[in-house]
Amino acid sequence: MFLRCSSIASVALSLLSFSSLFVGTALAAADDKTRLGNNTIDRTLQLRTHSIYAPYIDQDLQNRWWDFGADAYVNTNKYIRLTRNRPSQMGWLWSRLALTAFNFVIEVEFKISGDPSHLYGDGLAMWLTKDRAVEGPVFGSKDQFTGLGIFLDTYANEKHTYSFPRIVGILGDGQKKYDFARDGDGQEIGSCSANFRRTNVATKLKVTFVKDAFLDVKIQYKAWDDWTDCFRVEKVQLPTNPFIGFSAMTGDVSDAHDIIAINSYSAILSPPESAPNKHKKTSIFASAHPDATPGSGTWLGFLFKLILLGGVVAGGYYGWKEYQRRQRYGGFGGGMGGGMGGGGGAYGMRSAGVGGGFGDYGGKRY
Repeated sequence: MFLRCSSIASVALSLLSFSSLFVGTALAAADDKTRLGNNTIDRTLQLRTHSIYAPYIDQDLQNRWWDFGADAYVNTNKYIRLTRNRPSQMGWLWSRLALTAFNFVIEVEFKISGDPSHLYGDGLAMWLTKDRAVEGPVFGSKDQFTGLGIFLDTYANEKHTYSFPRIVGILGDGQKKYDFARDGDGQEIGSCSANFRRTNVATKLKVTFVKDAFLDVKIQYKAWDDWTDCFRVEKVQLPTNPFIGFSAMTGDVSDAHDIIAINSYSAILSPPESAPNKHKKTSIFASAHPDATPGSGTWLGFLFKLILLGGVVAGGYYGWKEYQRRQRYGGFGGGMGGGMGGGGGAYGMRSAGVGGGFGDYGGKRY
């Protein structure tokens, strides 16, 4: 009997531990998603108006929030292809609405692919600018732009001390021209080299901006969820309410440039007085706030523990009553044997009764 009770208690405690681990892991995963910008962002809210993913277009072959043009076309199951792997192509994709969030995170999954030769280009650009959908020579968009251009450059126009492909961030004031001959060398606010072309994993670019604080750019190209820091710039000023855009261009050399998905989020900052360990991974069984008194948990955690405690108590009570019942009827062996024997007699009587009943029915005419 005591083994039975111990087994029930062990199962209940195992469920408690597993539930704690599962819920804690779920909350930790959600917490990891918002741990951006050196823990200054409390949480993020997706901006549907500035996100796009398959199938990209509705039944009217349009998208409510985005425009695409020039040589760009849509494969509803796979991508928005800005350029084919052909010379002299140009394509673009732009948001129809300006981005009104002061602080935001934009995560872009893209793909640049083509022949495995050493000649390919020209590259892909992401824009956060005052103007939208104006074609031009800078990766398929206008020169002398106002705002931020992040260029994923795959072709070097001259020799450099760094390698290509390369990511380059340039701020435009509406007057400065892009230096094509030097690939923007000396104009950048930040840059890094990363072999994001023809990779075996999904390539992603993540841009985090906090107004009057910083601009942070990361890239995923080595392994899934392995983000590499590209550059971070403090106190960057962007145009108020910029448009989000993407463009690509090929010249004598070419590549296919695809946009797979865009997910934009409004970033909500932590209050200035928040504790620095606010984003510490916790489960629902931990304190609701790091400054809370020990033992004070959330209502959900308290209710969950109360239900599990009730299950343990009910299991113990059931085991004790079963033990008493079996002792009352002479132990495990006698009780089971007598019960089964008596049951057999009763079933025999019922069988005879049923047989007689069927005999009576058989003597009547129908």
